[in-house]
Amino acid sequence: MSRTTGRPKSAAARAQHPVRGAVAPDCNSPAAATRRLSLDWAVCLALVLSVFAAYAPVAGFDFISYDDPLYVTANPHVQSGLTPDGIRWALTAVVSKNWMPVTLLSHMLDVQLFGMRSGMHHLVNVAIHGLAAVFLFLCLRRAAGSRGLSAFVAFVFALHPLHVGSVAWIAERKDVLSAFFWFVALFGYLRYTERPSPRRYLAMAFPFCLGLLSKPMLVTFPFTLWLLDLWPLRRPGWPRTFVEKLPLFALSAAASVVTYLVQGSSGAMYSVPPMLRTENAIVSYVTYIAQTLWPVRLAFFYPYPQSIPAWQPVAAFAVIVAISFFTARAWRSRPWLTVGWFWYLITLLPVIGFVQVGMQAHADRYMYIPMIGLLLLLARSAQEASVRWPAASRLIAVAGIAACVCCLALARVQTAYWQNSETLYRRAIEVTENDVTRNNLVAEYNLAQYLTSLQRYADAVPHFEAALRIRPDYAEAHSGLGIAMMSLGDSAGAVPHLLAAVVARPGDAAAQGNLAVALSTRGDYAAAIPHFEAALRARPDDAGAHTNLGMAMMSLADYTGAIPHFAAALRATPDHAVAHYGFGVSLFSSGDYAAALPHLEAAIRARPDYLAAHYYRGLALSMTAARAADAIASFQAALPVNPDDPAAHAGYGGLLAGLGRTQEAIVQLEASQRLRPNPVIANMLARLRGGKP
Repeated sequence: MSRTTGRPKSAAARAQHPVRGAVAPDCNSPAAATRRLSLDWAVCLALVLSVFAAYAPVAGFDFISYDDPLYVTANPHVQSGLTPDGIRWALTAVVSKNWMPVTLLSHMLDVQLFGMRSGMHHLVNVAIHGLAAVFLFLCLRRAAGSRGLSAFVAFVFALHPLHVGSVAWIAERKDVLSAFFWFVALFGYLRYTERPSPRRYLAMAFPFCLGLLSKPMLVTFPFTLWLLDLWPLRRPGWPRTFVEKLPLFALSAAASVVTYLVQGSSGAMYSVPPMLRTENAIVSYVTYIAQTLWPVRLAFFYPYPQSIPAWQPVAAFAVIVAISFFTARAWRSRPWLTVGWFWYLITLLPVIGFVQVGMQAHADRYMYIPMIGLLLLLARSAQEASVRWPAASRLIAVAGIAACVCCLALARVQTAYWQNSETLYRRAIEVTENDVTRNNLVAEYNLAQYLTSLQRYADAVPHFEAALRIRPDYAEAHSGLGIAMMSLGDSAGAVPHLLAAVVARPGDAAAQGNLAVALSTRGDYAAAIPHFEAALRARPDDAGAHTNLGMAMMSLADYTGAIPHFAAALRATPDHAVAHYGFGVSLFSSGDYAAALPHLEAAIRARPDYLAAHYYRGLALSMTAARAADAIASFQAALPVNPDDPAAHAGYGGLLAGLGRTQEAIVQLEASQRLRPNPVIANMLARLRGGKP
């Protein structure tokens, strides 16, 4: 390979072989250097401002229900902030089937500083992304020398809509953080190539390690350095430049092994037929290029295809081979084509899907680093065209600026879809549905779950049903649909879905418990009891399941069988109002009024508006005149809500009669007779009225 060792003498030559930092002799004055530095800082400031212009709305955005709970909102270690125990956990924890301690520590720091204010967590992502764009510009400026090329690549990187998911999604902190360390390490490498030393090598290797510990996608970093040695650095001595990177390759290899073992052991790898996996990977390479050039109809999740028409992978493979062949042949005359294209191919390789991790066909966030290769290729080719055809240079510059402005506008639009879980999932459903049926299982199910969490059950039902049309055996969707229908009062309709969930996962305590509750709600207590018992076999200390089983037994008048379950529930949750109520009613119904009273009163202390507990407390107290006033208070609290309960009126009337409050007693006993005639009550009324029985 021929190498340029001096500064080219013509504009055309400079376009072919630019040298890092090459400047004209009359531009070496201190004033010119200051002006260049000022312009560079102006570009950096413009980058930061444009990033915040695109992403400012995230300050008012919510956490997302997809993955954010794993990293922040439902992670007790992260929610505790930076603590010694939390730091130890972060260094060994596997979250979302990945080991990324630096990312977890950054989330902990957010909580330590800002608590659970989602807007501040979002803004930290934006700030890191802005810094990454600045470092990318500084790296390219230092390596390629051209401010225009460096600014174009950095601005498109900063504003491209494909990067919105990485920035606006708190769970994707790992993307922006790892890229930031990537560019810091790259900056260190550029300094090292100018004056190699062990100290400068370590200054490059340390942020590289931090990047690997943020997201293992940095395993391709050493390969990109090797590409940059070809262009624009044009470093001589190929064997030596490769050997110096061996420690970096060793770190990448270690990170790859750890990632493979962690993801394999945690079930992150999905079983996809090898041929379909290969076809999808090949098609995805071309899909990403198309989305880079035309970034519309983007989604947070693209469902994996059941099959791919044969012509698509064949055509995509032909495109990849043709471009690879053309750019490889151009490595002497136009090395930027080789570097840009193979940067794209290599950096995308870990996530392209030959080893399928996750359920997605492809993901916008995977283009966070690979896009840089395509941008370098385009920008440097445009620069060459400007030199070859000076008349078109202004048009090319305007086109570059227009591209950046369009990216800003599109990024702002795309960012709006990340406002909350509902807007995000609805957008994904909209852009990924086909002409036959909705096929985005993840978006449909997560939207339904989110709506359920807001108690919008009627809105959730169609999306659970859509998820089941896509995957009829989806146990979680059956369970969610059953819960939604039960919440809407349709217990009969809920039972088949909850039963399907139990059949699919018989050892799932929640599924068993939900089915049992649905059966109890429609009055089928005998059928519910075996499912409550199955739930307790899976979770022996589940206070809710013990309580529900006790209530079912109590409804079948099995008070002796119910009492141990209420006792078990209270051992686990001493202030469980329903357990105290059930315990008290069971004891009362067994004739042990004195033992029933403390539990009924505990239920009322836990829930002062627990009217059924007031009613039974009144009945229990009515058995003794010593606490008649308390009994009256309980009946007065319960009767307005249960005005059609003849037993309540009878109990209250009997209590009033025993206290000599005859007229009040007659009113209550007459109310009981109107609701349900009873000869005993009739006799009592006759006596109170002074008549004969």
